[in-house]
Amino acid sequence: MALSGDGSAIRSRSAWARACAWSVWVAVALGVFACLTGCSLPWQGDSDVESMADEKHEVYVPVVVEESESADTMSVDADALLADLDLTVSYRPSLSHGPKTGEYQKYIVLHDTEGDGSPMSVIDWWEGNGNLVAAQFVVGKDGSIVQCVPLDEIAHHAGYGNAGHNALYGIVEDGRDDMLGTQPIGLPDYGMNAWSIGIELVHSGDTTPYPEAQLVALDKLIAYIDAYYGFESTIIDHKDWREGNSDTSSAFSAYLSNYKQARTHTGL
Repeated sequence: MALSGDGSAIRSRSAWARACAWSVWVAVALGVFACLTGCSLPWQGDSDVESMADEKHEVYVPVVVEESESADTMSVDADALLADLDLTVSYRPSLSHGPKTGEYQKYIVLHDTEGDGSPMSVIDWWEGNGNLVAAQFVVGKDGSIVQCVPLDEIAHHAGYGNAGHNALYGIVEDGRDDMLGTQPIGLPDYGMNAWSIGIELVHSGDTTPYPEAQLVALDKLIAYIDAYYGFESTIIDHKDWREGNSDTSSAFSAYLSNYKQARTHTGL
């Protein structure tokens, strides 16, 4: 009986040992499976899962922003139109008076220089007189153009306007214009400079004709400005903003009407 009892005990211990070994093997196998698959095991708790999730969110995924075809086409059009201009760029920092990005562009204001000479001589005079007054562009009688202020900066070309004109034209003086050199002239409204591009035509006299080359150059310049911004700004002349002003002359009135309607001097 004693021998039989000892044999049972041995068999029990042997079975227990096999059960333990099996449990260890299963645990090891599950651990290996978890490592290979990335799955969490019940006894690991939530902290490791949260840690893994955090690490996943930290991975940088670049965002690709595709430009529209219209934007690409507009850029090509602007470059082609710019290349077709007889344009000289001669920036004069003293004639720039603050930022004017596309969101602030609303008007193209046409002026006469009230004098003759080349566009470059006009700009040299503006820079030298200390008044800090200028337009972005000057168009010569021969069709040549000089730009002295960038399109995205303010030029002092329009000055003060009549009472109620800020409201009429939907603009405000918002502080972007440094107003350096600005002198009050008895008119209350001020703001057009910061919302417009100024173009001066070399011209003097009320009835003196405007040469065809100059008008064609103005057509092309307006088309370029439209393409640059991607929209058409409203065209006015200086006397629209400040009544009684001589810019532009009566000889330009028919052209001005055509520019307002069709953006060319012929109206076509």
